[in-house]
Amino acid sequence: MNILFKNIKELIQIREKSEIFISGKAMKTLPSIQNAYLLIKKGVIAAYGPMSEYPEYEVDEIVDSTGKMILPSWCDSHTHLVYAGNREGEFEDRIKGCSYQKIAEMGGGILNSAKVLENTSLEDLYLQSKVRLEEVMCLGTGAIEIKSGYGLTPKSELKMLRVIKRLQNEFPVTIQATFLAAHAIPETHKSNKELFLKTMLEETLPIIKKENLASAVDVFCETGYFTTEDTAYVLETAQDYGLKPKIHVNQFNAIGGVGIGVYYNALSVDHLELIRDEDLAVLKGSKTMPVALPGCSFFLEIPYTPARKIIDFGLPLALASDYNPGSAPSGNMNFIVSTACIKMKMTPQEAINAATINGAFAMGVEHEVGSITVGKKANLILTKPVHSLTDLPYCFGSNLIEQVYVNGKAVKN
Repeated sequence: MNILFKNIKELIQIREKSEIFISGKAMKTLPSIQNAYLLIKKGVIAAYGPMSEYPEYEVDEIVDSTGKMILPSWCDSHTHLVYAGNREGEFEDRIKGCSYQKIAEMGGGILNSAKVLENTSLEDLYLQSKVRLEEVMCLGTGAIEIKSGYGLTPKSELKMLRVIKRLQNEFPVTIQATFLAAHAIPETHKSNKELFLKTMLEETLPIIKKENLASAVDVFCETGYFTTEDTAYVLETAQDYGLKPKIHVNQFNAIGGVGIGVYYNALSVDHLELIRDEDLAVLKGSKTMPVALPGCSFFLEIPYTPARKIIDFGLPLALASDYNPGSAPSGNMNFIVSTACIKMKMTPQEAINAATINGAFAMGVEHEVGSITVGKKANLILTKPVHSLTDLPYCFGSNLIEQVYVNGKAVKN
């Protein structure tokens, strides 16, 4: 089906194919065309330009976009969307003053989710996850990374990855699967973390490769969880199976995980609520994307990733939701963009760059989505009538999306 959008108030994030991510001062620039048209052919961006240069096209549908804007759909590069149940009881505990770390020490947190998931069937887990995916698509997400990590046993981790695989097969949205091999240490291995890691990798990696269940591997590199040595062991072992590295790092403590990520050419290092000058220096010149997760900072009331420090150092930055039941139970990327502007002092242009083209790079799909580029998938957000692109983060409690398109097809609300 061929679709023509005419009279677009502003066509945002137009890029040439050579630009795979945006860094430093360049993040303040968001290329656009006022009063534009956009042609979609067979689910792919085919042409665009100003209405003054509009040629006649034969199409199946014409969408008059007067007063409305079009931008690429959100690219959410860090989620835990596949999980069972919820952790609303812990939410109340934190309101009463119990910290995230204390809840984890008492057997809550990730261990709590793992217990529920173990007793949830694959079909039920799929149905719960399907609802969440449908919701975030309607909120503008056109590409998403989904991690395992709440299994903590080979059997349960594979269950999660198979659910992600089914979502990939049954939904048009771009989905990248990540094997979160080391998220927490289960009670059964509290005294033998090394055996846990060895068992997890040896029993899952051959099956993951055989069934093509993941494209990346992840580790929670943090005090009380997994050391830099543990992280290096997991990343190196998984690379032999073709999995690209990603790391949860510098959330509560900075223990050297950023350097490990760069050394292993990680796609991204995520969280970075704490970041040292030496971390910035090691990221400089690398192709490892720093990723901020402001939804987690908002929900847990912990520091926000110092976006200004990272960008002003000349580095790129991506934004993601961290959608999960314990520390960020929302996949609404519109809220993430608003929060980045309000709490992290990013400009609207920087935040949109971070949530589109840089997010695509952080999950390895920069050649498919993330910008208005001829040949990329037509994964788009058509806004309601707005004054300017600043309305998107400014009106943080309003839904300014009129229609989402994935592969050139309208997503049913």
